[in-house]
Amino acid sequence: MSSKPRLYSYFRSTCSWRVRIALALKGIEYDYHPVHLLKDGGEQASFKDKFKLLYFKDEYKSLNPNSLLPALEIDGHCLADSMSIIEYLDETRQDPPYLLPKDPAIRATVRRISNNITSGIQPIQNLRVLIYVGADKKKEWGKHWIEQGFNSLEELLEKTSGKYCVGDDITMADLCLIPQVYNANRFEVDMSRYPIITRINAQLENHDAFVAAHPRQQPDCPDELK
Repeated sequence: MSSKPRLYSYFRSTCSWRVRIALALKGIEYDYHPVHLLKDGGEQASFKDKFKLLYFKDEYKSLNPNSLLPALEIDGHCLADSMSIIEYLDETRQDPPYLLPKDPAIRATVRRISNNITSGIQPIQNLRVLIYVGADKKKEWGKHWIEQGFNSLEELLEKTSGKYCVGDDITMADLCLIPQVYNANRFEVDMSRYPIITRINAQLENHDAFVAAHPRQQPDCPDELK
């Protein structure tokens, strides 16, 4: 554990954002290696308009075969997939906060909410899908699917939330929610329809770890977005 971890990230990647929050909460210092998703067709992947397919570049694919962000080099391992990385960090750095609670039932609830967001909402409006949908339809598409997901998520949070998504402790579910709210605002979702989601987001937006992980704090964030 002597070498400093390295995170391969893009400032506005919601998957990378979750991991940045986890690293901040666990107090883990790391080197930030930006992987631009858009410049020159993307350092992560290049896009071929004619066939509407993504062709992944060898440099990043050697780290992560599916070529998706983030990847984290830590403890002599190269880890990929944000949820797997977060669970690894929680299991290997066992000081609070516990991102996955010790109680099995509460832990299952945290995973349920997290998966609701990371499997049911975010993938439908991520960059690869929006490129395929096309520039003229991407805003309508993203807004529709975020609203569909938030409708059910708001109902679920009525039963599980306290100060945060699950009770009064920050968990992995909160790490997944905050970046998704950011995307909802980008797609001009009417957040007044989701008072619980809005309240939790407000509780966390000034938390030190969440501030440090925000896209505008990242070295690859353009000045005009800071």
